[in-house]
Amino acid sequence: MLSLRPAPGPKAKNALVGIALAALALTTSACSHAATTAPVAAPSSGSTGTPASQLRLGYFANVTHSTAIVGVANGFFTAKLGSTKLSTQIFSAGPTEMTALLAGKIDAAYVGPSSALTAYIQSKGTALKIIAGAETGGAELVVDSSITSVADLKGKTIADPQLGNTQDVALRYWLKQQGYTTTLQGSGDVNIQPEANSTTLTEFKEGKIQGAWVPEPYASRLVDEDGAHVLVDEKTLWPGGQFATTNLVVNTAYLNAHPQTVEELLEGQIAANAWIEANPAQAQTVVNTQLTSLGGSALKPAEITRAWGEESVTNDPLASSLQTELDHAVADGLLKNSPIDGIYDLTLLNQALTAAGDPTVSSDSLGSQ
Repeated sequence: MLSLRPAPGPKAKNALVGIALAALALTTSACSHAATTAPVAAPSSGSTGTPASQLRLGYFANVTHSTAIVGVANGFFTAKLGSTKLSTQIFSAGPTEMTALLAGKIDAAYVGPSSALTAYIQSKGTALKIIAGAETGGAELVVDSSITSVADLKGKTIADPQLGNTQDVALRYWLKQQGYTTTLQGSGDVNIQPEANSTTLTEFKEGKIQGAWVPEPYASRLVDEDGAHVLVDEKTLWPGGQFATTNLVVNTAYLNAHPQTVEELLEGQIAANAWIEANPAQAQTVVNTQLTSLGGSALKPAEITRAWGEESVTNDPLASSLQTELDHAVADGLLKNSPIDGIYDLTLLNQALTAAGDPTVSSDSLGSQ
């Protein structure tokens, strides 16, 4: 059995959780600012408003953001945006990305549903809208050889990308369902350690953590490079294996001012996803190449193949899963139970889907469609 890192003392624990909670607090502050400035009227159609001079887009260098990676790399977004200049910024976790969006540093973002929920609730429903899905699947709890059952998790340290992000919510809720206690400070029956995914790869190899609930390609890298094995594939926890991993959100003020530009972005996504589905081998190559250019490292053939099989692209935000995501975050003590009707605006997406000859999608009564 791998040795455990000595438990930090009270001061160290308080410092760690203080750093993690600071990110959530900053998001709250940015949301509060957005709530006082962003208009809430819904856009009527892509033919109103004015084209934006620029669109600043955030996303991750993850396989679960392949829609964004391919959309940017293969020019699907720029082809549709025309004269609107596209600029991009790479993030490693959702709470930090939402802070940037709500502070006005980016206009739209590919992000997990839990981070979008946090920003929406803290802003009292005014700061952003979910305007499309992007990815489903692609998140797993992988562990070392010392863990062969749920019972073996007690006393172990398990990593995830960031306090309050989508995998953090999933891990905490699942452990609660297994009868384990956890705290935001990282103590309890199982020690949850939010950290950068690159740090997780190193610490798992060194035996400082015993597992991680992470998105692709990090789960596949831990399995292939370090001998981890899957204890939980998150798909098995959802009806039909369907749950939102990545959605596309936009700042409400930007959506209201530039619905034409937002619809063009959505047209670019639809084209990117259609190409990915029609050309899976080429899409894997594009994504793998871009992972390197975006500051990471290329995956081995076995790793990209495995990661690709764990997730799939979709334009559907799978709205029926969002209330469950909120219920989980509330049970984890990360959010207060709040109304989320209005979080979706799928009007422009459905217009673009209809124009492309594709089926429209539902907001599950949580917004316009």
